[in-house]
Amino acid sequence: MSIKRLSNMRLATLLCLSLLLLTGCKSFLTSDVQPSISGIAPVDTSAIDTVEREIGRKEHPKILKAYGGVYNNEKVELMVAKLVGRLVQNSTEPNRPYRVTILNSPTINAFALPGGYLYVTRGLLALANDKAELAAVLAHEMAHVTSRHALARARARQQNELMSRVMDDMVGQNAKTASIKARNLVTLATFSQVQELEADQQGIETIFKSGLDPFAASRFLATMGAYAQFLTGQADNDPKANFLSSHPTTPERINAAVYAARRYGGPDIGAREREDYLDAIEGILYGDAPDEGFVRGYSYIHPHLRIRFTLPRGYRLENTSKAVLAVAPDGTAMRFDGVNVSPDVPLTKYLMSGWVSGLITGSIREQIINGQPAVLASAKAKGWTFRIAVIRVQSATYRFVFATTNPDASFESAVAETVNSFQTLTFQQAHAFKPLTIVVSTVGRGDSVESLAQEMEGVTDKVNLFRIINDIKPGAQVRRGEPVKLVKSQN
Repeated sequence: MSIKRLSNMRLATLLCLSLLLLTGCKSFLTSDVQPSISGIAPVDTSAIDTVEREIGRKEHPKILKAYGGVYNNEKVELMVAKLVGRLVQNSTEPNRPYRVTILNSPTINAFALPGGYLYVTRGLLALANDKAELAAVLAHEMAHVTSRHALARARARQQNELMSRVMDDMVGQNAKTASIKARNLVTLATFSQVQELEADQQGIETIFKSGLDPFAASRFLATMGAYAQFLTGQADNDPKANFLSSHPTTPERINAAVYAARRYGGPDIGAREREDYLDAIEGILYGDAPDEGFVRGYSYIHPHLRIRFTLPRGYRLENTSKAVLAVAPDGTAMRFDGVNVSPDVPLTKYLMSGWVSGLITGSIREQIINGQPAVLASAKAKGWTFRIAVIRVQSATYRFVFATTNPDASFESAVAETVNSFQTLTFQQAHAFKPLTIVVSTVGRGDSVESLAQEMEGVTDKVNLFRIINDIKPGAQVRRGEPVKLVKSQN
């Protein structure tokens, strides 16, 4: 299960555009890290567990590197471990061992590797509202392990690759070959989608046998869909965007999950254990980790580097370990990152060193931005117009890259506003920015969705976000005495 802050298609496009200035598009922000399983031949049943454990052992360090390492929180770890143990006892393989890792990532994700390696991000833990919802996610991933879906997918991919090579050798690259390859891709995607639905059904059965609410799966899928739309501005129901996805679209999965849960009874069957869950996750980190900087509204602040900048209203920011990315409603893309440039190398020389494709040399100009030396320039490549700014802060060098197909006055204004907002922070200013955490509050007399939402800090569209993270549907109100989650700065 995975939600990305910017939709897959828009994020990949943004990366491609910004990296046109480098050596081409290589997506390093894929949220679902696929194990590299090579040379898998049919093995006898007694050897399968050994093969799976070896795959998981080799891939585990790659997962940690891709997702910010392990998130250490003893209270959360204990709750998750106990819940997994409860689910294992009621699974199809109650004697199978699991290794559970909480990843230090704000993304909404959970996945499994062969050999019983389970992963869940702190972002998903912060979004879930009760143990039943978390159990639905974990049981789903356990079903992938017990059904050996990863090995099956690996073999299917190998068969697809073999078919492609055979077609190339026999008839070469032509329209017929491309058509056959396309059909093979669709078949492979459908194969993965069927596995996802199977894992949903098996997971729902497991959580029901564990005494938990089987409808939690459909409920949390709906929450993830709402959160995805909140972050990306797009609903997860576009068949073209999801056609080759490894997961079925959210509406399809919700309907299937509701149908599966109805086999066990009505909506009130099974426990949710919400208060115990909220008690365990209170204080969990929400959003970006301090060592990668913070997104606060339309601003990016990095307390350790002591820098900040702000984009115009309407841009959606994505903070990653490699770069800060942003997309405007009109499709304008922005990338901000840091590069290693010797302080002895003039910025103009660096700009002209060959990393910018289509650089317009006559556009290069030097400028001082809030006391820092900078060089600005324009470029054109493959139908896109770029604006580049390189800024030096002591021994550090930072780059802005804006890209658009419509370089109008609003684009130029957005570039100027953003670049000119770049500034360094004093130690006191940087220290004032704190990471965000989940705080649990009890609804009091006179409280409303609107009043509680206004207590949240460091986020935009507070009312909508409050409703989503607390699973409060539009038009519904909070009830006195119930616990709710708030996003607040760490004390």
